[in-house]
Amino acid sequence: MKIYQHKILQLEDLDHLDLDFIPDVFFLFASPTFKGTKEFVAQLANKYTNANLIGCSTAGEILGNEVLDSTIALTAVKFEKTIIRIEEVDLVSHNLDSFDAGKALSTKLMGPDLRHIFVLSDGLVVNGAELVKGLHKDMDKSVSITGGLAGDCSNFENTFVISGNQVSSQKIVALGLYGPELSIGFGSKGGWDSFGIERLVTKSKNNVLYELDGQPALELYKSFLGDMAKDLPGSGLLFPLSMRDEDNQIPVVRTILSVDEKSGSLTFAGNIPQGSYVRLMKANIDRIIGGAEQSAITAKKSTEDQHQLAFLISCVGRRLVMKQLVEEEVEAVNEVFGNDIFTTGFYSYGEIAPFDKFSPCTLHNQTMTITTFSE
Repeated sequence: MKIYQHKILQLEDLDHLDLDFIPDVFFLFASPTFKGTKEFVAQLANKYTNANLIGCSTAGEILGNEVLDSTIALTAVKFEKTIIRIEEVDLVSHNLDSFDAGKALSTKLMGPDLRHIFVLSDGLVVNGAELVKGLHKDMDKSVSITGGLAGDCSNFENTFVISGNQVSSQKIVALGLYGPELSIGFGSKGGWDSFGIERLVTKSKNNVLYELDGQPALELYKSFLGDMAKDLPGSGLLFPLSMRDEDNQIPVVRTILSVDEKSGSLTFAGNIPQGSYVRLMKANIDRIIGGAEQSAITAKKSTEDQHQLAFLISCVGRRLVMKQLVEEEVEAVNEVFGNDIFTTGFYSYGEIAPFDKFSPCTLHNQTMTITTFSE
């Protein structure tokens, strides 16, 4: 596997790319504040006509040990023994819900020797939990799935994905990787602390929460936040929910995407099933950084092969909590892997990965998820 990385600060940096190989794929993680993303993507696709392009908008770009803003984190990869294919679905033109979109993508990508699906989605119009269920529906259990939901800083206004020479909202794009020589490692850990009593979800529909213990969910949630309630939904990133149900015996974390004052409801990045139990969570910075380290340890142990490329997808809520310390979680990951690995990724609105190699893929919030590739 050949890998090249470059930090794109402006459109003209396209002329400064110094590749000594023809890439199979460019991974592009782009800040919503970068000036000229559409022009850059179109010109890159025109310059490297045989390369695939895949990426998304971010709440911060990761490249090496750096967490960046207003850039495009570019990683070019040439696989030696692995075949790749990129497919996409348009949620609007095909009138698909998240489950059907996931199922449609997995159907398109199905084929002999499919080893892994790396999926990137619009972060605002997709129910990530249903997307994962759809991807798994007819897929062989030997195929692993990881990825994330695009971010938009902490604005929750507009997210996009990159596929081919296009930059588009309301789409999902997925990369299929084929061949027995590809090794994939993954891990997912959080590090947040639960507090308060566990509450029963008494009314919900998919990812919209209406009642907890028979009380209006938004009203109850605001009572926890106090003065910070006026800053919802952004302040909700600092106080996610830990949720367990029949499908998630290991609790998963759910982060608020939006609130509806009229219905008194909260909309999350993933499902909050009726009959499940939730607890409020708060940040512990040392434990968050420790969670990133544990995620790297888990990913490293999941395969005996030398890791060559790592994708770090971490939650925007973690970045807001850690502030200027945010690079410490990226550095903690890289210290585990050592110097012989290329690292990229982004801060997201939702992370898609198994907890470890023995767990099924699920949607996470407020976690550091890691995917590694090696041949």
